[in-house]
Amino acid sequence: MARLPSVLGTDDLPLAELCAARIDGEVVPIDDGWAPVDEPDLPGLRAAAVALRAPRVLVIERLSAAWVHGALPAPPSIAQFCVPRTARVAVFSAPRLVVREVVIAGADIIDYPSARCTSPGRTGFDLLREAAATDADPEPVVVELCRMHPGLASELRTRLIDAVRMPHRSLALDRLGRVENELAAQPSLTRYTS
Repeated sequence: MARLPSVLGTDDLPLAELCAARIDGEVVPIDDGWAPVDEPDLPGLRAAAVALRAPRVLVIERLSAAWVHGALPAPPSIAQFCVPRTARVAVFSAPRLVVREVVIAGADIIDYPSARCTSPGRTGFDLLREAAATDADPEPVVVELCRMHPGLASELRTRLIDAVRMPHRSLALDRLGRVENELAAQPSLTRYTS
């Protein structure tokens, strides 16, 4: 007997069955999918939920990756993905997602069973450099990432200092300075994630 995936979509079961299972208390909605009520809420589960929107060749990034890593309480309404510049991907378009082409190292990608996601370090790096966002958008998310992953703030500082010819470097360093000040001002309990 085949086992159903941890996150179910309409490709796995008809929408009517998923809704009935939800009413019966067997599944709960998670992003664009449904998960059994007893399934642990881990990054792999959240990554699988976001991945229902796009093919596996795409990598979950920025705010969507922050949600996967637990730094946001809910997924963003527009899922954010990237594709490595070296990948041979045709033009991809779908509702409620954004895809951008990036230069990314293999070490910056975490492979979950049904999805790929940027690492916490790469996620923070990308969020700090996001020129289109106001400072109020990425900074609290990066603060939460840094609280969840001790040493991440210093990793981000080193990475930004080493990236000499990078767009929006000074913006990212300014934001990181405010993130570090926030972390120093409000020490919090350590949260553990898997």
